[in-house]
Amino acid sequence: MKKIDLTCFRRISRPMLPGLLCIAFSAAALAEVDLQLTKVSDLQDVVDINHAGDGSGRLFFVEQPGVVVILADGEDQAQPFLDITDRVLFGGERGLLSIAFARDYAQSGRFYVWYTRSGGDTVLSRFTVGDDPDQADASSEEVLLVVEQPYSNHNGGHLAFGPDGMLYVATGDGGSGGDPGNRSQRLSTPLGKLLRIDPVDPDGSGPRRYRVPSGNPRIGKSGLNAIWAWGLRNPW
Repeated sequence: MKKIDLTCFRRISRPMLPGLLCIAFSAAALAEVDLQLTKVSDLQDVVDINHAGDGSGRLFFVEQPGVVVILADGEDQAQPFLDITDRVLFGGERGLLSIAFARDYAQSGRFYVWYTRSGGDTVLSRFTVGDDPDQADASSEEVLLVVEQPYSNHNGGHLAFGPDGMLYVATGDGGSGGDPGNRSQRLSTPLGKLLRIDPVDPDGSGPRRYRVPSGNPRIGKSGLNAIWAWGLRNPW
C-alpha cells in the first residue's frame, strides 16, 4: 500500500480534513488503476443521466434545453424520449435539470422531471410513457409542485427515489450570493431543502397530487411537512 504524506494538511481546519483525506486516498488508489474512458455520445448540455430500472439497459440523458434522449445499444435514438423545450426556460443554471423513474415504472410508465418554466419558477412534474416505450407523452404532464425562484441561479434540481420508495427533491436556496433571504434556514419555504414526498395520491383528488410521508421530521412541528433536510445551498 502506498504511503501518503499528510504534512500538507497540518494547517487545514479540522472540518475540512476528512474530505481532503478522502480525496488524497482516492487519488492514491486511482494511481494504481488502469482507467480507460469510452466516449458514448456527442450530446450537448447534458445535466443528468438515469435509467428506468425496467431491465431494458437504456440510459436517459437529460439535456438542459428541455430534451431527454435515450442511449440504447451504444447509440443515441433519433427521436427524443421527451421534448418539452416549449415550456422550459433555458440559460445559465435554468432548464430541464433532472429525471427520476417511479420504482414501478415497468408497470406504471410514470416518471418525474424538475425544470425551470417560463417566468423562472421551478416545477416538479409527472409524465407517463406512451404506447411506444421509447416515446413519452409530452401532453400527459401533471404538475405536482411549483417553487417560486427569486433569482436566476441555484435552481437545485436533482430528483431520486430512495430505497423507501419516496421521491427526494433537492431544491436550491433561491440564488444570488450568500442566501440574502436566509431561505435555506427558513422552514416556511421549500428553498434550500431536501424534500421527501410520496408522489402518488391514490385517489387523484389531492391539490398537489402527492402525500407527505409520516416519518418526515417536520410532521407536527412548525414548517413545511415535506421537508426532510434544510440549510442547503444548491444540492444537485
